[in-house]
Amino acid sequence: MNTEHPWKLKLLTPSSWWGAKWREALPTGSGKIGAAVYGGVHRETVMLTHGDLWWQSRTPDLPDVSGRLPELQRLMLEGQEAQAEPILVDELHRTGYDPVMAVPLPLGDLTIMSAVDEGFKHYSRELDMQTGEVTVRWKDRGAAFERALFASRPEDMIVMELRAEGSDTLQARLSLGLHDPSDVRRPPGRPESPLPTEVESGSDGSFVWYAAQNDNGSDFGAVARLISEGGTVTADGAEAVIGDSGKVLVLLRMFVHGSREQEWKRLKAELAAEERGYLELLDAHVREHKALFGRMSLDLGAEGRGRSNEELLLAAYQGEVPLAMMEKMWAYGRYLLISSSREGGSPCHLYGLWCGEYRGFWAFNMANENLQMIYWQALSGRMPELLLPVFDYMERLMDDFRLNARHLYGCRGIFIPAPSAPDSGLLKTIAPHIIHWTGAAGWIAQHYYDYYLYTQDRDFLRNRALPFLREVALFYEDFFITGEDGQLISCPSNSPENRPGNGAGGPKGTTVNATMDFAIAKEVLSRLVAGAEGEGLYPEEIPVWRELLGRIPAYQINEDGAVREWMHPAYGDEYHHRHQSHLYPMFPGKEVRRDKDPALFDAFLTAVKKRLVVGLKEQTGWSLAHMANLYARLGEGNLALECLDLLSRSAVINNFYTLHNDWRNMGIGLSMDWAPFQIDANMGWTAAVQEMLLYSEPGLMRILPALPDRWGCGRANGMLACGNIETDVDWDLEKGMLNVRLKSLTTDQQVAVELPEGCSLRDMVDRVIVDDASEDAVTEAQPGRRLQMLLQAGTPIFVEMVFQ
Repeated sequence: MNTEHPWKLKLLTPSSWWGAKWREALPTGSGKIGAAVYGGVHRETVMLTHGDLWWQSRTPDLPDVSGRLPELQRLMLEGQEAQAEPILVDELHRTGYDPVMAVPLPLGDLTIMSAVDEGFKHYSRELDMQTGEVTVRWKDRGAAFERALFASRPEDMIVMELRAEGSDTLQARLSLGLHDPSDVRRPPGRPESPLPTEVESGSDGSFVWYAAQNDNGSDFGAVARLISEGGTVTADGAEAVIGDSGKVLVLLRMFVHGSREQEWKRLKAELAAEERGYLELLDAHVREHKALFGRMSLDLGAEGRGRSNEELLLAAYQGEVPLAMMEKMWAYGRYLLISSSREGGSPCHLYGLWCGEYRGFWAFNMANENLQMIYWQALSGRMPELLLPVFDYMERLMDDFRLNARHLYGCRGIFIPAPSAPDSGLLKTIAPHIIHWTGAAGWIAQHYYDYYLYTQDRDFLRNRALPFLREVALFYEDFFITGEDGQLISCPSNSPENRPGNGAGGPKGTTVNATMDFAIAKEVLSRLVAGAEGEGLYPEEIPVWRELLGRIPAYQINEDGAVREWMHPAYGDEYHHRHQSHLYPMFPGKEVRRDKDPALFDAFLTAVKKRLVVGLKEQTGWSLAHMANLYARLGEGNLALECLDLLSRSAVINNFYTLHNDWRNMGIGLSMDWAPFQIDANMGWTAAVQEMLLYSEPGLMRILPALPDRWGCGRANGMLACGNIETDVDWDLEKGMLNVRLKSLTTDQQVAVELPEGCSLRDMVDRVIVDDASEDAVTEAQPGRRLQMLLQAGTPIFVEMVFQ
């Protein structure tokens, strides 16, 4: 394998977009605080962010409009969707309900003005994803200069060092202030956002400080301490002036929702007590960060890992993502999740930790696709604890979710709106496609139960997962209607964010019986029954859930041979759309498999292909990532890789951030006047790579289920399978070699391991069970051949295979 370092992003240009440089910055984060380094030589900006800093929320009491639901349902079932659709929306408006969703607030900017004598040469900026360290390097007047920065995970502190080589010295000015309003770029037609008030900055040479006022009257800000090696640091107004220094260490802490005078005093004392230098602080941070990042590794044998991001993107524009970029994009999604998600914090939202807007466009937790995609990688990537902020968030807001269910639908249980923010779980977006989509809670429930399946944490199952699933089931018990044939009806319904292709349904997509509604309900109820029976919980309720399961209608197939998006004869399919909601039973669900129902499996495959072939111009960055995951689940590795190729050519920028859509209008993906940064496609890319390499469900694993032809050799170590099974895979198709290492981390267990097509055992392996077959039969290459393996907790098993 290639020994070049694969986990570094290197750029040869600084942030350059006029009015939105923060989008091209290099990010670092502790899981709670973040910094984005622009990379300027003369004027360097480091945008500072904090996961708990949000603003512009308005949360009035949610009125009870559930009394209008029977009328809405009657009209829907009579086929009068246009009259039914606005009923709840109009009633909320009639009562004067006028909420506003909170958005992240950038905390401020750390600005460094450095002297320039002859002009820069040999410029680069770099992110080391193994350490989280961002470094900017250049030469001027023959000397080398460097800035290095990271966000310390154990300390929640920004640590930066300014360095000059040899006898040359630093001449610079450093200050803290409000995030630059000129670095904000609003979508067309959006009003200008207000700015925080009462902005104040200061310096005494050893410290610089800054604060501003949030719209709730509390202060937020930061304090930085400067420690110079040689030279001087003096104050000039609100700036610290660095003169003739060889090296300067900058330590910075932030505060939110406090009183500035008290917080400045507290943070100055904390920073003054810090005696460690840059390398000691970096070492402590790397131990925590790398413990997560390094649990899984990927090596595709790429050449050219030292090439810059710009060079790799130019190569991708020619049609295929270079293997070096594929490795780096996989690692980047992993890095971004680690850096923006941590137990005790808030979930990673659509901007991660790095929102540079004062009214971020879609800058919230969006649970009709995006929040889920952000976390798909966490379990198979062996980082289950990164899901804990999602569960903490949901449980903090349960009272709001219960109120939504009662006041919108007159139901028990919970209704989670698609968009939400940390301050409130009440419905804030008053639109039919948000109010009439009831699947968010059930989709989140998938993460709860999957966490148990992967970790085998029965305390979590009993005390958190099953109670959450029960809340979802209570809503279904009250919400679903029984039709004349005894089957359940979901009404009102929505298939995010599509509408029928034949013009039926409500103008905004309000329908009856969206396939996704029943797919999610079937998953929730079946898991709830299995889990509750296994744990001896809810014995009186299990028969109710079983009965509901028995009345969920079967999936339907249209005249094209594709699964229908709505289980209702009035609604025709619409392929020109980015969402693939009705394919939930295939992915992210695991209900439909080729070996269980080949005809239904083929109908799902047909539906996926219709979206890509017919609806290419309707796709976005995240939807191409979703489609890559779908193709991987379907065993179509080459098509999955094609989706990532299209994503790289349409919605990836120089720092490898992903955007919502093709901002250059090159014909790949949705055309919009504004292309917002969205972190979900970064995460979805990582998840898709892992889907291509390993599939698992309780008792079953598939090795290399969707290996693309272009990945002729590789090694993926540290993946996690259901059952808490650590999995390493090493393959080389040219040499005909496949090695697998499995280790159950929790319990003794038996698992069926499905071999790739054309693959067989090199030799018999201890703890492989041969059922009704001779040893010779087991070693033959048979498509879909499954080996039953006995795994003893803590003891790895090594299996050598050959491709024929």
